[in-house]
Amino acid sequence: MTTKTIVRASLLAGVAVCLFGSVPAMAADAPAAPAAPEAEAPVDEIVVTATKRETNLQDTPISMAVLGNEALKERHVQSLIDLGDGAIPSLRISTFEARQSALTIGIRGIVPGDANQPAREQGVGVYIDGVYLGRQHGLNASLFDVERIEVLKGPQGTLFGRNTEGGALSIVTKAPTGEFGGRVTAGIGNYGQYNSQLHLDLPAIANIAFKIDGVIQHQDPTIKNPLAGQAGWNQYHRYGGRVTARWKPVDGLTVDLSFDKSRDENTPFYSQLVTVNPSVLPKLPSIIDYGYGRATSADIGVPQQPSVDKTQGFTSTIKYKVSPALELRSITAWRTVSDEQWDNSGGAHRTPVFKANTAFSRYSLSNLDQRQFSQELQAVGSFDKIDYVAGLYYFSERANDAARTPNTNLWNATLTGYSIIDPSTYVSATVARASIAYAKSYAAYGQATYSPIDPLHITLGGRYTKDKKNGTLFTVNGAATNFTFDQSNSRFDPLAIVAFDVTRDVNVYAKYSTGYRAGGASSRSLNYRQFGPESVKSYEVGIKSEFLDRKVRLNLAGYIMDRKDSQVDFNFFIPQPNGTIRNTLETVNAAGITKIRGLEADLTVKPINSVSLGLSYAYTYTRVPAAENTVQEALNGDGKPVFQDVFIVFTPKNALSGTFDYKLPVGGAGAEVRLHLDGNYSDPMYTFDNEPVKSDKSFIVNARLSLADIQMSNGGQKLTVSAWARNLFNEAHIYRRSAANAATLGDYANYNAARTYGVDATVSF
Repeated sequence: MTTKTIVRASLLAGVAVCLFGSVPAMAADAPAAPAAPEAEAPVDEIVVTATKRETNLQDTPISMAVLGNEALKERHVQSLIDLGDGAIPSLRISTFEARQSALTIGIRGIVPGDANQPAREQGVGVYIDGVYLGRQHGLNASLFDVERIEVLKGPQGTLFGRNTEGGALSIVTKAPTGEFGGRVTAGIGNYGQYNSQLHLDLPAIANIAFKIDGVIQHQDPTIKNPLAGQAGWNQYHRYGGRVTARWKPVDGLTVDLSFDKSRDENTPFYSQLVTVNPSVLPKLPSIIDYGYGRATSADIGVPQQPSVDKTQGFTSTIKYKVSPALELRSITAWRTVSDEQWDNSGGAHRTPVFKANTAFSRYSLSNLDQRQFSQELQAVGSFDKIDYVAGLYYFSERANDAARTPNTNLWNATLTGYSIIDPSTYVSATVARASIAYAKSYAAYGQATYSPIDPLHITLGGRYTKDKKNGTLFTVNGAATNFTFDQSNSRFDPLAIVAFDVTRDVNVYAKYSTGYRAGGASSRSLNYRQFGPESVKSYEVGIKSEFLDRKVRLNLAGYIMDRKDSQVDFNFFIPQPNGTIRNTLETVNAAGITKIRGLEADLTVKPINSVSLGLSYAYTYTRVPAAENTVQEALNGDGKPVFQDVFIVFTPKNALSGTFDYKLPVGGAGAEVRLHLDGNYSDPMYTFDNEPVKSDKSFIVNARLSLADIQMSNGGQKLTVSAWARNLFNEAHIYRRSAANAATLGDYANYNAARTYGVDATVSF
């Protein structure tokens, strides 16, 4: 059954239920009596699984943030890129280059650069239902029925393993309930937006419950392409389906099986020239528009089609409650990601070529194919005054890529116009690089919390990991090569936490932990230059508190992180003899210690039942020692070492997010008006390791107004109608800026998305 068939069938089933009411087997409920006045309620309790068991957020002695299903809806979060506005100040999400096809995800100043290469790794682990996702590609797929997103800050090397030195982003989806029910959503918006989703729970049969999720999301380009018939910029068309089964054959045994498949067709953000070198200005073609301000249409039309990301996976999670003191678990997963990239984001704004009858406009064409398998075994339990987790983990991955960068446009003799080069030459252009890489990781871990007296909790843990990686770069600039790398590393990551319950509602803790990111090699290098792993030591203290009858929650954390052998990228666009522009990148380990220091605060206030206020703040200080620029050394050719200042990217010094939620009951049947506002601020930040230029500061406001839970029938159907806006005030800021061509042309930059808005209707049943 194809994904389209699953989605269409799911949507039709859900609409039928909504139109014709509940199934005959369900008895109609009597009209609800008017509710009695509610007592003043405290702030909501939040359950998390950061320690591989369910715990209260306030009783979990690590710094973390949680966005539940309702919060994601209020912010109109459809995919992870929508959290790039700074909803969680310590979490930074951005496009890789200008592309939506691969996301850069960072926490606490641990931010990967070009980690979408086959032999490179992320610094923040991304998980779906406990399964690690090995590549940045495919992370922007539609989110299915998410119960919550947990953001674990700081190294998670003990329970989550390698590549979680900055933290982990854990997506937890809703499991089948075994009872008939669900919801259907449909919506429209500006820029041709439409979205539809179905989440359908079916009644359990023979102790097996099924759940079906289907999602479609679409947006036309927000910046137009003047070339007829070609894709513009910042458009997407995403769809996917997921089927989940939960089997409970006997008491204590739960088997969850799920299969998901998604497709994301998208185009990059537009790269536009914001400054021009004065020496270039006299020869700059008059048709090139430049300067500050987000464009609505490109000045030069270019061939462009959407990039296509495909993701799919199967997961089996088995849990068996052997006794009240022990639960055994198995998590088995196969996943694949494929990406076909078609990125012509800059036109004449990124390549300094202004010569008569000369080709320009770099079309970055590449593909990546990745396959992974993982197996994790866990034992989770308690006895006497000890809670424990122990596990074994295995991960295997194969990933390969290939890329070419043909030019698509041709200047005329007077530079007053241009023509389009024969598209058939694009796919036959010289292959700039092609590689394949393999990785295997083995780990054993354990963690235990001992509470000798009620208020004192001591946690000790450790993880031993063995990594094996190898790869081959077999094509460089069209020539066959045989550059290889082979690495084998082992590592032990410890953890120690001392937590003390000052009162029932005030807890303090001190934590020491380590983590690391595996090494690898850069396929953008001319010789597959390899680099080693980087590691981090973290010291954290925090307080989690609730007071005023639990109407106020305040959590504070301060940390010091020292990172050794930081992986730093040096990136250059180098013209080739055939007229193309090669993106050459090498990664080196910066000698010395990178210092990262920070403070985090999360405040929630619920003064009355109808109002909830939230405020989150993150301060981050970073300093990286100078690193050896091996690319520049090769370009200079004089044998002299070149050391250069480098920077941590996508990490603002100050970041702040605030929320306001208001609910007003209307009528006597449970309906209410809901208003949500959130504002998200960020200081300017570096966006390239080896460039001293910064993005703009930003302040994004999102809003949603809903008439919720309107009773439609006695069968339990309810309707919610919402109007929403992202970037409500249409604020424009540069989120990514490069001075790579400053000497020969000028700085180019990418602006954030323009204001989007729309209406949604949801029927729950």
